Amino acid sequence: MSPALVISRREIRTYFNSPVAYIVVTVFTIITGYLFFTQLFLEKQAELRGFFGIMPLLFMFMIPAITMRLLADEKGSGTLELLITMPVRDWEVVLGKFLAAMALLATTLGLTLVFAVTVRCLGPLDRGPAIGGYIGLLLMGGSYVAIGLMTSSFTRNSIIAFIAAFAISFALYLFGRLTQFVPPVLQPVLAFLSIDSHFENIARGVIDTRDVIYYLSLIGTCLLVATTSLESRRWR
Repeated sequence: MSPALVISRREIRTYFNSPVAYIVVTVFTIITGYLFFTQLFLEKQAELRGFFGIMPLLFMFMIPAITMRLLADEKGSGTLELLITMPVRDWEVVLGKFLAAMALLATTLGLTLVFAVTVRCLGPLDRGPAIGGYIGLLLMGGSYVAIGLMTSSFTRNSIIAFIAAFAISFALYLFGRLTQFVPPVLQPVLAFLSIDSHFENIARGVIDTRDVIYYLSLIGTCLLVATTSLESRRWR
């Protein structure tokens, strides 16, 4: 078995052997469930648009919480050095950690499929935006995971890793809200950098390769930086 998959399986067991996964998944499900059913019964709108609309903000809190300790705690406790003495490369460590966090994220999103089933039972479900929305959530969530993993590789303190991941994620989210306040020449740049605007495009059911490339590039860049951060210990 690939070392990355071995590390991923080990990390998934660590998640579910600690209260972190259960707390994060439970709180996330309660919040999203409350927002969805409030819209459904009070506003009488059987649709997923409101659910998808709030996810970029919820991800900014949820995902740093599940990524903050991935490398920071290992560095702080010294277990990272023990791990790296084994026949495993730095990029395999990073990839294994990334896959474990993505598995937890996918599990959490899987629980929200009950919302789509509820809408389908109450009325017609627009499958295009629904499928596009979940694809967009995985891509956007993967970007948040990669950002959190990158910040976790910078420090031995998981709280600092959480704050840094939140700050970077919030900045990327904020770019899309600032386009109207900057000179026209900068508006396309901020729109491209906005992590939210790319998700909005996919959530409408239109999967543009430019949006997919944006997320994959962001994930690849952050994982590369995280790998380089681990390799930097050899330069000291």
